[in-house]
Amino acid sequence: MIFLIWTGVILAIIYIYLRQIYSRFTANGVRQIDPIPLVGNMWPVIARKYHFVYDLEKYYNTYPNERFVGKFEFMNPVVLVKDIDLIKKITIKDFDYFLDHRGFTDEEVEPIFARNLFSLRGEEWKDMRSTMSPAFTSSKIKVMVPFMEEVGNQMIRALKKKIEAAGGGAIEVDCKDITTRFTNDVIASCAFGLKVDSYEGNNEFYEMGKTASQFKIRQMMMFFAYTAFPGLVKRLKMTLFSKATTRFFTQLVMDTMSNREANKIIRPDMIHLLMEAKKGRLNHEEKSKDAVSDAGFATVEESSVGKRTIQREWTDNDLIAQAVLFFIAGFETISIAMSFALHELALHPEIQERLAKEIREDAAKNNGKIEYNSIQSLPYLDMVVSEVLRLWPPGFQLDRVCAKDYNMGKPNSKSTKDFIIRKGEFVLIPMWCIHRDPEFFPNPEKFDPERFSEENKDKINPMTYMPFGGGPRNCIGSRFALLELKMLIYQIILHMDVSPCNKTCIPSKLSLASFNLGLDGGHWLNFKIRQ
Repeated sequence: MIFLIWTGVILAIIYIYLRQIYSRFTANGVRQIDPIPLVGNMWPVIARKYHFVYDLEKYYNTYPNERFVGKFEFMNPVVLVKDIDLIKKITIKDFDYFLDHRGFTDEEVEPIFARNLFSLRGEEWKDMRSTMSPAFTSSKIKVMVPFMEEVGNQMIRALKKKIEAAGGGAIEVDCKDITTRFTNDVIASCAFGLKVDSYEGNNEFYEMGKTASQFKIRQMMMFFAYTAFPGLVKRLKMTLFSKATTRFFTQLVMDTMSNREANKIIRPDMIHLLMEAKKGRLNHEEKSKDAVSDAGFATVEESSVGKRTIQREWTDNDLIAQAVLFFIAGFETISIAMSFALHELALHPEIQERLAKEIREDAAKNNGKIEYNSIQSLPYLDMVVSEVLRLWPPGFQLDRVCAKDYNMGKPNSKSTKDFIIRKGEFVLIPMWCIHRDPEFFPNPEKFDPERFSEENKDKINPMTYMPFGGGPRNCIGSRFALLELKMLIYQIILHMDVSPCNKTCIPSKLSLASFNLGLDGGHWLNFKIRQ
């Protein structure tokens, strides 16, 4: 009897506790989908019933008249923001209330990954942003064009070799495979000064890149564990990345920097810029009035936060963390955008032909060499890239941590009281949903580069198009990413005609194998030499 009584008491306490947690939104007039105890609203994603972006769509579309809605990641309340004016306040006007991203690893357990620019918080983030910002200006990115062009030439040679071996006709190509090899080799060259050719076979650099950047089962489970039980994960010293991955990148960066210091090697790549940053030799350059457009419509501008002059000593671990972040971000997210770009061009031959004409004319004008100012000035290429990033944004959601209690206003026009988000709670900004909202982009499922034509692009509200985020915490590498994306498209479309094959995913359906965007069954297309 005593056992039964205590069991009943404990169950009652658990029930009251969970009810209090899960009434966080309903008690304050905020709409939500009913959560499952302990799991919250995460079950469809955990069970992999559908992709994460479709989970975002469910919240975004279920309550069309709400400015924001609530959801629970296990027992953590998360506010999904839909109102564009509120998004602007969170990312720009009231940025100091939402300064940080949430972390998925702990500095004491995994410093190489917790000390990077994405994970750093508060004043440390501001100082690192100011330190790193000068490394990503147009003048620094411009000198990397020959490195990217060389990698692209390797890719084209490998494709032509395969086509010739197949008798000169079309071959089936997994675009995700060739684009990850391209981004791997670009980063190896532009960041670490290494010359690798991943088209001739796998190498350690390529294998480690795939392991670190493709957010698959192990990383997904760690993401869930850290979200639900951060204290336990820290105590058990569970890591998002394997020890072998951490050891590889640490040794690579340290050996490269030591070799350059000893032999006085200067190469205009990311390692050199990191070494200069550590010595305080990088300064932010103001863009000249007559400068060519940095990288097109999708480029984000640096805020005043990144243009400050700071005096802070950074450790070797801090520099390694930035190099690793650059690798992970550049390896996977850019290759995702590239794969979807080729997919859409294959499905829309009229767009591909118009783009090919523009590229051929530019190549003829420059005698086959790719010039930085020239490629940045190709209007239709920029329109195509901008539309790819609208329809298939690799960063499909933005997150922020509330730094201090903040009044978000009323959740809808009929509400009678404001909602206060508490310190430590999260907000999500569903860019995937906003990019596909017919209110902002008519016929949103259609791939239409004309949305970004000279006549139409000024009609786009900047807060409805943020493939690289918004406000001071936007993506520092947008110029590099856009240039790399344009370089790959330029070189492939100049030499290859791409079209659907039997394995092409039509209609487009997202794979459940990863949190990252990817087509079910892969990105397969036919490639043949362009006549």
